[in-house]
Amino acid sequence: MTDHGHSQQEVARRINAPPGRGVLRDVVYGGIDGSVTTFAIVAGVAGAGLSPFVIVALGLANVLADGFSMAAGNYSGTKAELDNIRRIRAIEERHIALYPEGERREVREILAQKGLSGPVLEEATDAITANRENWIGLMLEGEYGLGSVDPRPIKAAVATFLAFLVAGMIPLLPFLAGLDGAFAISVWMTVGVFFAIGALKSRWSLAPWWRSGGETLAIGGAAATIAYAVGTLFHP
Repeated sequence: MTDHGHSQQEVARRINAPPGRGVLRDVVYGGIDGSVTTFAIVAGVAGAGLSPFVIVALGLANVLADGFSMAAGNYSGTKAELDNIRRIRAIEERHIALYPEGERREVREILAQKGLSGPVLEEATDAITANRENWIGLMLEGEYGLGSVDPRPIKAAVATFLAFLVAGMIPLLPFLAGLDGAFAISVWMTVGVFFAIGALKSRWSLAPWWRSGGETLAIGGAAATIAYAVGTLFHP
């Protein structure tokens, strides 16, 4: 990841339009779960010795139904987070109207914990509390630990569903194509997906790509192994 610029124009543009948390968490979450759950079905059904038709039918049902369920769950969870932010904002607005001096003390304490003191602390407190939106924004961050960029439920849901759909279809492709040795091919393709998701995730972390990829591969592989082992218990 390249460093950002620090000219006055670049700083003003970046600070005034923060990107928010983005969809990285939603894509990784949906992609890993899509590949894990779909391959778990493939492995379980294959372990039980059932036909490729059953694998495809159950796999497609999982990709569509579970993908939609995950997207809906992520939407509801993100919306609940947004509703909570709005609830807390309303509380702070009411407190500022009813107890302005008490809220000023809270602003002063937050700024003091950031290293301000003396006349500078008083001037900063006056400046912040002179603007209602800045006042509320500082309280949300300093008192509740909430960011200045609200989450986006629809965006989170769509990212989760698309990632689940793309990653979840990969273990099924050999069966849809009717390839010989479809299960073995599905295994290797899913291994590649696990590793690729982890390696891609390393772009936003300090871990090297091979370690992040191996970690994701180990998690997904463990889930798939358990599913296959359970499926073999029902093999006729």
